[in-house]
Amino acid sequence: MVEAIIVAAGLGTRMGPGVDKLFLPVAGRPLITHTWQRFDQAACIEAIVLVVRERMQRAFTDLAREYGFTKPHRLVVGGQERQDSVWHGLQALEPACEIVAIQDGARACTTEALITATVQAAREAGAAVAAQRVTDTVKESGDGTWIEAHGDRSRLWMVQTPQTFRVEVIRRALAAARERGLRVTDDTAACELTGQRVRLVESAAPNPKVTTPTDLAYVEVLLRQRDSRRPR
Repeated sequence: MVEAIIVAAGLGTRMGPGVDKLFLPVAGRPLITHTWQRFDQAACIEAIVLVVRERMQRAFTDLAREYGFTKPHRLVVGGQERQDSVWHGLQALEPACEIVAIQDGARACTTEALITATVQAAREAGAAVAAQRVTDTVKESGDGTWIEAHGDRSRLWMVQTPQTFRVEVIRRALAAARERGLRVTDDTAACELTGQRVRLVESAAPNPKVTTPTDLAYVEVLLRQRDSRRPR
């Protein structure tokens, strides 16, 4: 069984005070509904766990009804940090679940092809992550003022989501981080603690995450382009 965890419990502080970015309108509907729809329609995903903030469960239940999401889904309250929210999501998976795809709620342009590719890679390798090659020249600076070193961009990748795993692999990795009191910025980082290798799955199409207000316009364009290509 393959399930998805959509992490939708963050505050999105870089969007500004009092702004819940997941409910901002993008291409005519709340941002989170685009992400949810991608996984609701992905043939390889059988059920979805949404990790949400306390007292937001009703809002997500209303979205499921309004936008006609049909796959079985469960709502789980998130934790203090992202890794805590993922941990809560993992506890809510069905016992039969073997593969889990973990997705940022604010990453609304992920294609079904990419979801499927990470699931297949995780079956083979245990862990896989959507990623794009770094194309800009990269410099290092310790003080943010002066360049100190030149990075080799041919070796660098920007990781995204979905980050997809055999369930026992990610549970073991996050348990190791929790036991050591470590904070990891993404799920693949926890795999380093257990020696689990992670396969890169190149994302051919743009797959941005909405983090700041300027990201919204870009994601809006991508979503409207997708809608314009759909058969009428």
